[in-house]
Amino acid sequence: MSLKTYSGSCQCGAVRFSADLDLDRSVICNCSRCRRMGFVLAFAPIAAFRLESGEDATTEYRFNRGVIAHRFCRVCGVEAYATGPGPDGTPMVAVNVNCLDGVDPRALTPVFYDGASA
Repeated sequence: MSLKTYSGSCQCGAVRFSADLDLDRSVICNCSRCRRMGFVLAFAPIAAFRLESGEDATTEYRFNRGVIAHRFCRVCGVEAYATGPGPDGTPMVAVNVNCLDGVDPRALTPVFYDGASA
């Protein structure tokens, strides 16, 4: 495990955050949202995520069972992160690795998750 602190933002910079993440454990998912958005995700406990600016610039989208709060920028429309319970109920954040500064998500080897069948 290689936990490191990363910073990131939406496209326009209205939403900025930092998070302690292990990108060696990144995930791609084929659910109806992730597939369309092309997400590469990194998960962490919510305590490892710090929203530095832009809470008022975000809005929320929920689908399917409505458990995950997909947070995206009202200005540019980019979803930088989502929050929800992990499999054991622990509050988690899913960070859109595409939004991290200085990270090339295509250089990672994410694990595949079959969200379409979940």
